Amino acid sequence: MADQPLIFDLGTRPPTTRAIALEIRKHGDAALDQAQRRADQAQYQEVTCRSALNAVKGMPFNWTLNPYRGCTHACHYCFARRYQTQFELGPDDHFSSVIFVKTNLVDILRRELDKPSWARERVALGTATDPYQPIEGHYKLTMGSLDALLAGRTPVALVTKGPMVVRDADVLAEIGRRYGCTVCMSVPTVDEDAWRALEPGTAHPLQRLRAVRRLRDAGVNAGVLMAPVVPGFTTQPSKLEATIKAIADHGAAFMGVNVMYLKEGTKDHFMGFLAREFPQMVESYNRLYAGAYAKADYVKAVRGMIDTLQQRHDLGRRRGRYEEGPQRLEEQAVEEKAAHEQAAFEWEAGGRRKEAECLLPPPEPTPSRQARSGTQRA
Repeated sequence: MADQPLIFDLGTRPPTTRAIALEIRKHGDAALDQAQRRADQAQYQEVTCRSALNAVKGMPFNWTLNPYRGCTHACHYCFARRYQTQFELGPDDHFSSVIFVKTNLVDILRRELDKPSWARERVALGTATDPYQPIEGHYKLTMGSLDALLAGRTPVALVTKGPMVVRDADVLAEIGRRYGCTVCMSVPTVDEDAWRALEPGTAHPLQRLRAVRRLRDAGVNAGVLMAPVVPGFTTQPSKLEATIKAIADHGAAFMGVNVMYLKEGTKDHFMGFLAREFPQMVESYNRLYAGAYAKADYVKAVRGMIDTLQQRHDLGRRRGRYEEGPQRLEEQAVEEKAAHEQAAFEWEAGGRRKEAECLLPPPEPTPSRQARSGTQRA
């Protein structure tokens, strides 16, 4: 073993993201021979980055910041799974078990924010990986990034499923007071069966909602993305109402909604997940998702039902504050397109569901075998 050359001559400096991507293409995940394993059994590969801020186009923001790549939350519907294929890694287990940690990100970010050319535009965190996944407790890259953004007088928009966000409530509140800050907590459902099936590595939905309450108490503009709404798992009227009521009860400043969309690698992963765990839903999903988006009539009907429930629980007004602001993230950016490309039931006055003749919605999920429950949660 000692005679074998190292893939990376690390010394005291981790490889660059580009270098490790090239090595993975040559050697597969065997190139991750310096990755660290932790108690969650994921591999954490430290890398260095040449830039921290990523310029984006066609979004409601111009810059993103991602301290990590990959996510141990392991949500089966996550649109960011497709990004892992850029490293020649699969969107399945690799997404949640191989995490890249940009160890020099905070230093690079400070340099970029100090440039005279920096226009102090809004920076979005959480667009490709969760900035508060558990490993953040060790590396504290999100914490350091927020300190840098505050010093750089830069507004922030942040999306997460991690209750750890309350650790940084003071900094987030200060950014909000001075420059503008919005925190979006993703809580697709409070139904425990759906949560366990779809989000095996995340904190309990009510724990996330309690974090929203604590952020609001600290003066942070914090609300909830009930996104994605997952057909057949979270679209039953009782589940939707329970989630919307819980969001209202925890004092969310706003609420955003989006029906799930499935692109490229994410679709392959999700359909494979259904085939393993919920095979009776595969046929309906194939009809509903002929492309990346559910059919337009279906989405329109689901959103109509949600609008009714939001009004019932006085969340319609709060929703408006969110959707009109510049902090909408990728899931909101595709809503208009999705509404034109997405079909299955209509919501009528009086709360009745009417199934479209062309397509039945997926049935209530009943797994063929016990779905993975992931790590233990409080």
